[in-house]
Amino acid sequence: MKKVASDPVVKLSVSIIAIILVAIVLKELQHIFIPFVIAYLLFFLFQPINSFFVKHKFPQKLTVILDLGVIIAIIFGISQFIIGSFQRLGERLPHYEIKLNSLVRETAVTFEINQPIITQFDISEILSTLDYGGIATGFFNSTVEIFTGIFFVLFFFIFISSGHKNIYEAIQKRYLEGTARSSINKFRKRLKRDANELDLRITDDEISLKAKLAGEAKVEKTFKSITGQIQKYIALKSLLALLNGGVLALILWIFDIDFILVWAFLMMLLSFIPNIGSVVAILLPSLMALVQFESFGFALVFAGVATIIQNILGSIVEPMLLGDKLGINPLVILLSLLIWGYIWGIVGMFLSVPLTAVIYIIMAGSSSENLFFLSDLMDNEKYSAKNKSK
Repeated sequence: MKKVASDPVVKLSVSIIAIILVAIVLKELQHIFIPFVIAYLLFFLFQPINSFFVKHKFPQKLTVILDLGVIIAIIFGISQFIIGSFQRLGERLPHYEIKLNSLVRETAVTFEINQPIITQFDISEILSTLDYGGIATGFFNSTVEIFTGIFFVLFFFIFISSGHKNIYEAIQKRYLEGTARSSINKFRKRLKRDANELDLRITDDEISLKAKLAGEAKVEKTFKSITGQIQKYIALKSLLALLNGGVLALILWIFDIDFILVWAFLMMLLSFIPNIGSVVAILLPSLMALVQFESFGFALVFAGVATIIQNILGSIVEPMLLGDKLGINPLVILLSLLIWGYIWGIVGMFLSVPLTAVIYIIMAGSSSENLFFLSDLMDNEKYSAKNKSK
């Protein structure tokens, strides 16, 4: 039985099954895990400010209330902006319907398409066939889900803010119990060897204490690394998102495309989705340009200019600002985007990089050879260092 249990193939098979089961649980219980993860990321984001308040002897309850006030204010501002944008779109919708009808009909004439549904295209007729009852029901359900998710995020944030220290101590205790026993002998031998070389006397109690302190330092370093990486990523990515949104707003203003702030805000938001976010953020205003000016050439020119400038920002400016702060291989980031997107949908795409960074940091700090090997596969800095040395 021991030989079977230690077989690498068996271990690999069990690990794969365990990962698949975890993914299924995360997918099925996403309405619980997504708010929890978002709440913890917010906690890490607010931690420097909270530490400052705690250092100056602010009550913890007051600190949590201030954090909640900031979060609610941001959510309220975004919701008001979205509602106002939809209202303006509704006011101009008849104007865009006329332009879209004209565009489709002229395109049919240009390409000599004789289908009545195209030559006599009328978007209002298509809209009249829609099941508005079903759309309203779906919209209501989505709204309820969003508000429920926000409530759970705030709910989890309150308890995480007050209970993070206990969670940290529990993980530290469990880690020390699990690893100290296995590594204490190695640590004792190494200390005794060093002590003999230096002609020093060291007791078993001192060795145990040093082993415990080393374990505590390792757990503390891992938590600090997770917090620091997430804070750096969100701060720098927010700056880059603001830059991307500002540049796109300037391009939209030059081309005189409607709803400049909407498309700029969308670019800022989608910039947090690696690789495909900026593509979607450029595609949507390009469609608006097509309908507004009824010209494929104009829309293509706008899309081309916006794409070129965004590529310059992504390939030159972003590496200068963000660099290898996370140290994760770009291929791993792409795979994490697809995997988390499958598990948690669009929210998983937004969270893919921070979650992958947390997993990478935990594996890099692990004493397991297999996990450390996986962290090496995910590491981009070692690969870059090897290339530079060549």
